[in-house]
Amino acid sequence: MTARKNVLLIVVDQWRGDILSKLGDPLLRTPNLDMLCAEGVTFRNHFTQAVPCGPGRASLLTGMYMMNHRAVQNTIPLDARHTNLALEARKAGYDPALVGYTTTTPDPRTTAADDPRFRILGDLMDGWRPVGAFEPNMEGYFGWVAGNGFDLPDDRADIWLPDGEDNGARGATARPSRIPAELSDTAWFTERGLTYLKARGGNPWLLHLGYYRPHPPFIAPAPYHAMYDAADMPPPARGDSWETEAEQHPLLAFYLNDVAQSGFFRDGVGRARDMSEAQVRQMRATYYGLMSEIDDQLGRVFAHLKATGQWDDTLIVFTCDHGEQLGDHYLLGKLGYFDQSYRIPMIIRDPAQAADGTRGTIVDHFTETIDTMPTILSWLGAEIPRQCDGRSLLPFCHDAPPADWRTEVHYEFDYRDIFYSKPESALGLHMDQCALAVIQDRKYKYVHFASLPPLFFDLSADPNQFRNLANDPGMAPKVLHYAQKMLSWRQTHAERTLTGYASSPDGLRVRRA
Repeated sequence: MTARKNVLLIVVDQWRGDILSKLGDPLLRTPNLDMLCAEGVTFRNHFTQAVPCGPGRASLLTGMYMMNHRAVQNTIPLDARHTNLALEARKAGYDPALVGYTTTTPDPRTTAADDPRFRILGDLMDGWRPVGAFEPNMEGYFGWVAGNGFDLPDDRADIWLPDGEDNGARGATARPSRIPAELSDTAWFTERGLTYLKARGGNPWLLHLGYYRPHPPFIAPAPYHAMYDAADMPPPARGDSWETEAEQHPLLAFYLNDVAQSGFFRDGVGRARDMSEAQVRQMRATYYGLMSEIDDQLGRVFAHLKATGQWDDTLIVFTCDHGEQLGDHYLLGKLGYFDQSYRIPMIIRDPAQAADGTRGTIVDHFTETIDTMPTILSWLGAEIPRQCDGRSLLPFCHDAPPADWRTEVHYEFDYRDIFYSKPESALGLHMDQCALAVIQDRKYKYVHFASLPPLFFDLSADPNQFRNLANDPGMAPKVLHYAQKMLSWRQTHAERTLTGYASSPDGLRVRRA
């Protein structure tokens, strides 16, 4: 490579796409991301293709819909035959580095059944060179904490308990975490990223800079724990009672009865559905604090790029693996079929002069996480593999949006039994029946289940999706129309790695879409 072209792919975890200052959030204080938005393009309607972490990151880093990569849940293997962003960047002469994690389970056909990676939630995707791995057991992080003189408790995760005297309260709290901000995981990720960048000198690089936050435990170190007032936080979007919401669908009823606060607060008790509005507001204040902490740390990374003359040689992509319910519909986490779990942030700063005319703009088109890999490869001048279901977003940065761009988004969720959640058993389904797929445009949203009743929402009249119209006779033609559109989508995007090839009397023919 003769010209220096760097890529900084920032992947945060569980950051809702509607919580960005650029998109109108009046409370969030993130000056560094605001600067990135001012110098780049912000995508308002950007969606992940799957939740939770493993499936979402598989789509992000392979450019494939979940129906094609089939790593459908955390713990489910990713087929080794699929390429990914790192492997393709290597072909272009890069040595892709990773800070963070990908939550990838290896293909069991390529390793032994007693491979220790099958005893953990996920490991690193092939192709990446780890320079600050968080998975599988956070050992690098906890070792750094101990090495800085902090006395780790016997259960290391207790650093995320509230500091100070226990007043008997559990769950959402205004108290800070026991770990100070200078030793938080957010600080550690930044240190690992900066250490790598400083070692590169003038050599081109591609860095996946991952952050664990604002993923739970929902507790922030000082001073971020007190940066936002719970009273200022927006209330959750939810019905009169969780029992009423549970009537909407059997899958929703399962999660309302299953999701525990202990999965989100180190000392949480009871179900997520039982959180009061005051507790939800406090949780949201902490969530915003964790976002501001990331922003402060990103400021250090951005300052380094500017000080070393790399700012205008670097494509910066800021995105996420999935969203967070955050108390909406009485739920916590990333699950089911509501927008809060699937809408994610996407900001792209292309330093090229061709992007000058779009700086500070907002794109309203529907975009998807599968577009990330084609965008980066396109910017590097590398070939985009035929396996990719997504398309490059660079035309939006260059003020030339394609006329044939998608007019809806698609996302999927697989709810088979895994070791920490058992909806398949509770609902009396077979493993391969535990699937839903969504098609959503500006007016309507259709949710198709393999073996459960469908859902249909009028987004204009019911943006929070409380009223299922799937059984409304007046809506039957529209339900059929969206079901047919989903079938067409599946047929168009069925796995096609080799379908561009064909034999002929003249030998092998290759066609590109």
